[in-house]
This record gives sequence, structure tokens and C-alpha cells, in this order.
Amino acid sequence: MLDDPDYIRRRIAYVDTIRSLHKNKRLIGMFGCLIGVLILAWARFRAGAPSWELTAGLVVIGVSWALFAYVLYARTRYVRAHPFEPGS
Repeated sequence: MLDDPDYIRRRIAYVDTIRSLHKNKRLIGMFGCLIGVLILAWARFRAGAPSWELTAGLVVIGVSWALFAYVLYARTRYVRAHPFEPGS
């Protein structure tokens, strides 16, 4: 069964479908974390930076990680609702 080319093709298509779920949200989360870190570094090393910049950087990073957590949750729900069935 594992040597069946049709089975392998279906399995690869299933994994590709799962990986493509919420791809834009994952990218937004990744770039959000990067922007948050850049805001933190800019606020930390700039002389006379207001305290709200540090808070803004932490908020951006927190929202980005929350988006990552949502994507993990949504993908897990999808996999549980659509398990891979070799016979279908």
C-alpha cells in the first residue's frame, strides 16, 4: 500500500492542502513579529524614546503570536474534521 503511486499522490495532495491553509495569516504573523522586534529595538536604542513605543512593540508581537495560535487551532480543526482516508 505504501508503494502505491496513487496513494502517495493523494497523501502529498492532502499534506499540501493542510500546509496551504491560512498561509497569508501565517505570513502576516511572521512579519508582524519582525516589525514588533524592530519597533522594540528602535525604541530601546534610540535616545529619549517614549515609553509607548516599547508597549506598541510588545502589543504587535502579542497580536502576531495570537494569529499564529489561531492558525494552529484552525488547522488542527480542519485535520480533525477531514482525516486522511487512504481509500477515498
